[in-house]
Amino acid sequence: MPKDKSKYTKEENKKKTKSSGKGEKLADMSVDATIINEPTEEDLKKEVKIEKRIKVRGKKYQTVKKMVDKSITYSPKDAFELLKKVSIGKFNQTVELHLNVLSKGLSGEVSLPHFTGKSRRIAIFNDEIAAEIKLGKVNFDVLLATPADMPKIMPLAKVLGPKGLLPNPKNGTIVPDPQKAAAGFSSKAVAYKTEKDFPLIHASIGKLKQPTEELVANLDSFIKAVNLKNIKRAFVKSTMSPSIRVSFS
Repeated sequence: MPKDKSKYTKEENKKKTKSSGKGEKLADMSVDATIINEPTEEDLKKEVKIEKRIKVRGKKYQTVKKMVDKSITYSPKDAFELLKKVSIGKFNQTVELHLNVLSKGLSGEVSLPHFTGKSRRIAIFNDEIAAEIKLGKVNFDVLLATPADMPKIMPLAKVLGPKGLLPNPKNGTIVPDPQKAAAGFSSKAVAYKTEKDFPLIHASIGKLKQPTEELVANLDSFIKAVNLKNIKRAFVKSTMSPSIRVSFS
């Protein structure tokens, strides 16, 4: 008896259906063959990253954003008064200062006349502090040391360096007399430095509910510490607000 051609065709097609092993499935190698491209794990990861980068602002933010004229710069007083109007949210937000400076490597500290942040913890290096650092315990914001202490401190650089806590003569944390130097370090001073790869400085200079005059005074002190000659552009914003460009002329 002659073979059933339709049955033979189906069996052959099953044999010819195979996987390439590279994210492609060969469905049918007959005349009407199609290639089904299945997404690889790498493709799926890329899609997730793209979704994370897309950040849609709410209607309230879009509304207040229109109140800021991006074509002009505001005086410090006008900038802070506008900031109070365009900050969404009921909590007492942090007032941020963002500076675009001329070069990387700028760093220092400034005492703000109307400081509202937490006080800095100042420590003087000794064997007890060294033992705590080795255990991963860093309970200070500034570490003072003598030049003779540095051979003991350098093995701890992997812990202190990334946190910006490694003593350095440039910022006055390596001194002959740490006890005396500690008195000159304001526990309420704000430290600043540019980003590692970009000439940008970011700092907190107050709280939104502070009087405008206090915020202006804090901003003025910070700008003087960095030096106006080093600054290309300056912006203020709160935790939940658009940025406002500030002029100092």
